[in-house]
Amino acid sequence: MTRIVIEEDHFLKIVPVVLDPATPEAHRRAVADFFAHDEPDFLAWCSRLQQRLPGLYPAEVVFAADESDLKAKIPHADGVVVESFRVDDAVLSGAPQVVLVHKFGTITTNIDLEACAKRGVAVATLRRMVNVAVAEQACAFMLALAKRIGQFNGVVEEAALRKAGFKVRPRQSRYIGYSNFAGITGLKTLLGATLGVIGFGEVGREVAQRARAFEMEVVYFQRTRLAATVEHELGVRYLPLNDLIAQADYILVQLPSNDSTRGLIGPDALARIKPGAVLIDVARPELIDHDALVDALESGRLGGLGLDVLYNEPADPSEPLLRYRDRNVILMPHTAVAARANALYDVEALCVNLWRGITEKRGQ
Repeated sequence: MTRIVIEEDHFLKIVPVVLDPATPEAHRRAVADFFAHDEPDFLAWCSRLQQRLPGLYPAEVVFAADESDLKAKIPHADGVVVESFRVDDAVLSGAPQVVLVHKFGTITTNIDLEACAKRGVAVATLRRMVNVAVAEQACAFMLALAKRIGQFNGVVEEAALRKAGFKVRPRQSRYIGYSNFAGITGLKTLLGATLGVIGFGEVGREVAQRARAFEMEVVYFQRTRLAATVEHELGVRYLPLNDLIAQADYILVQLPSNDSTRGLIGPDALARIKPGAVLIDVARPELIDHDALVDALESGRLGGLGLDVLYNEPADPSEPLLRYRDRNVILMPHTAVAARANALYDVEALCVNLWRGITEKRGQ
């Protein structure tokens, strides 16, 4: 039976339900429930996909918790799926049966391509629709917060506008138009604004691509600077973290959550933010220090905030951030990944790539 070792990841936990008939029933039910609102018969979807994968299904799917666990479990693997774990010559030297390394994404810096080529191991990549959806959410936040759409949606009657503190000016069509008749301030345009991306991985690059279409300047920070040729290709510029925070009009925090990133945007960073700048997080809330964020909103330093994931899910009714919903703050119930069709696409493409790569190598 084909053996596939997979880096442990929330979305990759879907794969064994598709490929491994030994997957525990509780696991199968949980994944089916995850899809139920968009794909009511997920197990039937799995069955249809399985029929397209002769020679791969059924397979044994094993998860690796970390890189040392990957090395321990890879010796008898035929295929490996990784997102962040490094696959180099040392790892491959203990994996004589591996014929395919699949990156769950497109950035292959964690995979030694030369080592794979030397050993005849194919490398596959996948542009994930889930990442595209998350990038779109980040851009939606930027647009909505620039135009104050969330704050003024439905605030159109004179009484409502006056209650919000605005004076409705009389129509004088003989002399001037009637646009923004309430004199709402703080409206912005993305063109010419600077977007600072903290964490320039898969989602960060998808956002940058879209921001460039809006003619924004894109700067980024990550621990390892990109090569100058890659920066030129992507149309981005590197800045140290403190400089990015001080200069950007829109700041996107897009990092994994670990000991080095939790609370990265804390009191000092928020104090450096340009007054009126917009902060967006479609990754993990703990990247931003909660109390410091509340203080920044209370002081009025932030011009807007977009959060896709709250510090507790569902949010606690006593959550202080809820007090700012009538301001230029958008709080969403973890919807950036959008319809489950995105995850289905990613899983299907991954499984088809595994099938092609492994069965072709075997000559099946």
